[in-house]
This record gives sequence, C-alpha cells and structure tokens, in this order.
Amino acid sequence: MQNDPSLGPADDFIGGEPPRAPGPRAPKPAQPRRATARFMLSHPVHILSLGFGSGLSPVAPGTAGTLFAWASFAVLSRFLTVIDWGVLIVVGFLGGIALCDFTAKRLGVEDPSAVVWDEIVAFWLVLLMVTPVSLGGQVWAFVVFRFFDMVKPPPIGYFDRRLKGGFGIMFDDLIAAFFSLLVIALWRMSV
Repeated sequence: MQNDPSLGPADDFIGGEPPRAPGPRAPKPAQPRRATARFMLSHPVHILSLGFGSGLSPVAPGTAGTLFAWASFAVLSRFLTVIDWGVLIVVGFLGGIALCDFTAKRLGVEDPSAVVWDEIVAFWLVLLMVTPVSLGGQVWAFVVFRFFDMVKPPPIGYFDRRLKGGFGIMFDDLIAAFFSLLVIALWRMSV
C-alpha cells in the first residue's frame, strides 16, 4: 500500500509520519506463575499477601487463609484491644489493596487463589464483630463466611467480576464479611 504511486509521497500522510514497517514485536506477557514457597520468600509483600504461606495450600487456599486468620485472631487478641483491631483491619484493608495488586501482577493472574490477605482481613472483621462468642459460634462464623466467599451470591459475584486489581481482590471479601455478619445478626435476633 505504501508503494502505490497513487497515494502520493509518504510525508503527505495524515499525521506527518508514514506507517512503520513491521519490526520486532513486543514481547508477549509472561505466562502466569505458580505461587511457591520460593516465590513467597522472594519479596516481603508476597509473604503477607500469601498469608504467611497459608495461601500456598494445594487444596482450598482461601479456606487455609481463613483458618490462618482465625488462629492469628486467637493469638493476637491477647495483645490487641478492640481499637487496635479496628486500626489493624482498616490498615490491613487499605494496605491490602496494594499488597494483593502487587502479588497478583507478579503472578500474572487477576485474582490468584493463593492471595489470601483478603480472606484474612475480612475474617478478622467478622471475628471482631461477633466476639465474645463461644467456639461453636466461631465455627458457624467460619462456615457462613466461607459460604459467602466461595459461592459469591449476588451482589458479591457482581463485584468479584466487575472490580479488578487489588481493590477488587479486597472488596468482594469485605462484602462477604458484611453478609456473614448480617446472617449472624439475624440468627442472633431469632433466638
């Protein structure tokens, strides 16, 4: 097309530049990486976003991350006040946006299952809001939260599909925590 004399000289092109000849193509995006212990230890951000290794579970990493949240809540509650927990959850959510986004980009996946910081922060919120509660109550909180996080009924699924990046990773679990707390509150009111 460029060599067609009826088109006129190349510098008469609109925009002043003729089309460039095909050169070397831009490199294809890297293949998605698998989260491994080596990957996790390659950067401190990965340690947090992969839930201190709980997200590396080969089976149900989200459940493993939620179990880690439960265990860490039990340990840290001996040292943290309600205000401390509130600050930790807010900072954990806001910082989690950047943490999860960073690790997701390094893995080459929009919302990697190994990234479990979102489950950790969201379940901390659930546990904080239901405390004091018996061990049985904590088990039910765990089951209800895992239901909403895995099944993603509307509107959780809507947000999961529409929101991308670190904010999307964190936000759908926050909504799952909200619905978990709503179900728990309704159950408590009915008894």
